[in-house]
Amino acid sequence: MHRARTQPDDVALPPDVLDLIGGTPLIALPTLSADLPVPVLLKCEYLNPGGSVKDRIAKAIVEDAEARGLLGGGQRTVVEATAGNTGVGLAIVCARRGYRLVCVMPRKMSADKRTALAALGAEVVIAPDEPLTHPDNFRNQAARIARERGAFLTDQFANPANLRIHEETTGPEIWNQTAGRIGAFVSGSGTGGTISGVGRFLKRMRADIRVVLADPVGSGLADWVRTGTPGPSGSYGVEGIGSAEPPVNLDGTVIDSAEVVTDAESYATARRLIVEEGVLVGGSTGTNVAAALRVAARGDVDGPVVTLGCDGWDRYRSQAWLQPH
Repeated sequence: MHRARTQPDDVALPPDVLDLIGGTPLIALPTLSADLPVPVLLKCEYLNPGGSVKDRIAKAIVEDAEARGLLGGGQRTVVEATAGNTGVGLAIVCARRGYRLVCVMPRKMSADKRTALAALGAEVVIAPDEPLTHPDNFRNQAARIARERGAFLTDQFANPANLRIHEETTGPEIWNQTAGRIGAFVSGSGTGGTISGVGRFLKRMRADIRVVLADPVGSGLADWVRTGTPGPSGSYGVEGIGSAEPPVNLDGTVIDSAEVVTDAESYATARRLIVEEGVLVGGSTGTNVAAALRVAARGDVDGPVVTLGCDGWDRYRSQAWLQPH
């Protein structure tokens, strides 16, 4: 008869997988940033349990809803409009909390994400790739499903718990990991929570730290940062970042400038990260790093340029850009 192995009483273990969210490492990129005036450093958010930076907001939004009495008791269904990563994070949180999850995704998102969400027990609804003004846009469909089912809509694009968790955790982690010597922070914007929350914290610590938006060609956010008016909306392949309109959680007051990156440059940079640095990330990380390399190359920031490894390559293995060339 086999007896279960027990952990020694004096060894502290995380009580739950959710306690592993956050506290991600910051690493150098010695090959890609070789010979630059300042280094580019990557915050490895893809090492969160659910494989992306969105684990942070998934946990924060659910805990905030529970604290406000919007989840728990008789309310056991969560609905989210997601590019995939927030859905995976929510699926993990919902599994631990005993909630049902419905995820509405745009059609352009990878089949790998759909498979992952379904495997995690989420109900997956695929929406057409329509603008926010269209009733069948994925965000509008999620809101409609939540109303019809009387469910809790997480609303990551406007939920203040999103921005707040990055201001309270991601920003302080970056500050401490660079010993306060950071010169610039570069990030794309999906919901706006990461760049806004981190930017608010860093600007409060030192006003001269540059905060730079990395934006895909086809998104209107870079023009919004530069002029106050969103630029023309176009199609692009990079997933999870960019928008025709700034989301509620995007705080333009903390963003100093924007870098626009093509799909081709994003994917090429992501492939370089994988092959040359051994960093197994997706396309939006390529966007972030491409923009960060430009900022570092100009030599006008005093200290390293920090950016995010948003998610892992496992979400994109079926995509053409990740196939051998």
